[in-house]
Amino acid sequence: MGKLVLLMTVFIVFAALFVERLIVFRQKLFADRELAPKRLPNCKLIPGIDNGAEDIDILPNGLVFISSGLKYPGMKTFEPHKGGQILLMNLRSENPHPVELKIEGGFDLDSFNPHGISFYMEKNDSIFLFVVNHPEGKSAVEIFKFFEDEKYLLYLRTVTNELLSSVNDVLAVGPEHFYATNDRYFRSETVSIYVEMFWGLSWTNVVYYSPKKVKEVASGFYSANGINMSPDGKFIYVADILDHSIHVFQKMTNMNLSPVKALKLETVLDNISVDRKTGDLWLGCHPNAAKLLTYDSKNPPGSEVLLVKDILSDEPKITQVYVDDGTIIQGSSVAVFFERHLLIGTVFQKALVCHM
Repeated sequence: MGKLVLLMTVFIVFAALFVERLIVFRQKLFADRELAPKRLPNCKLIPGIDNGAEDIDILPNGLVFISSGLKYPGMKTFEPHKGGQILLMNLRSENPHPVELKIEGGFDLDSFNPHGISFYMEKNDSIFLFVVNHPEGKSAVEIFKFFEDEKYLLYLRTVTNELLSSVNDVLAVGPEHFYATNDRYFRSETVSIYVEMFWGLSWTNVVYYSPKKVKEVASGFYSANGINMSPDGKFIYVADILDHSIHVFQKMTNMNLSPVKALKLETVLDNISVDRKTGDLWLGCHPNAAKLLTYDSKNPPGSEVLLVKDILSDEPKITQVYVDDGTIIQGSSVAVFFERHLLIGTVFQKALVCHM
């Protein structure tokens, strides 16, 4: 009788704990959040993008790099057999439209599964594009050189390391140097979702890579996601997607990161883009991330774009710029502003350009 009572007590405790963690996890996903659309005038879908534009980066001359075709565990994909692509678009042309960049140099296109991207421009205007890649579910950072006149990428090298275990986004800070976020601690998708995220383990991190040294420079994130840098190069911004926060770090001379502050937001933020002229942060967000994990075409995931001004001040200004209920675009992951153009990309669906 005593053993039965003990077993029942243990069962009740674990059941209560499970229910509590389920409630917390749903809150992390904003599973009950519904937003009314808040659309902008002068917006149109970018032609030729139907398989996602998970990340976007823009050169100073208006050329746009777009990462398309991500196949990510637990996420919807409309074209599972289509390979990943890096698209190029000129925002300063009369009719901007994306074209696929050729990749030369013996790169394995069959397993190309691009995620976060970032470019680095040298003083002589040489441009290097860094792309997070998940070939066969693994993680790597691919480094390419961009040839603007000929419009192609030259494959230079693949970077892998045991510290780059589940890379989400990358921030290039040199021709072979970068910061990278790991969004999971465990490599297994099942373990990650049902143990790590469900039980709230804050074990993910930011890693700095150089050819001579690889090291962890920040840790304690629920799920480190987008990463970017202030225009003066002094501060690094990291999005913790399920903690709903932007962490601000000072970049030290040894490339370590020193915590400055964290800004809490009422949304599930994904990638961070920085306006190089103003320093403003543009955030691609998921108003209800539960809809990403349980895709329903009749009730699709929506999109949300936030603008953060003066993030280093005591009172940053946060503005909700755009909201869609999934009717136009689903699952926004990035928002980039350039010369009165707002580009909004999604994890697995379309992309939008708005003239502000």
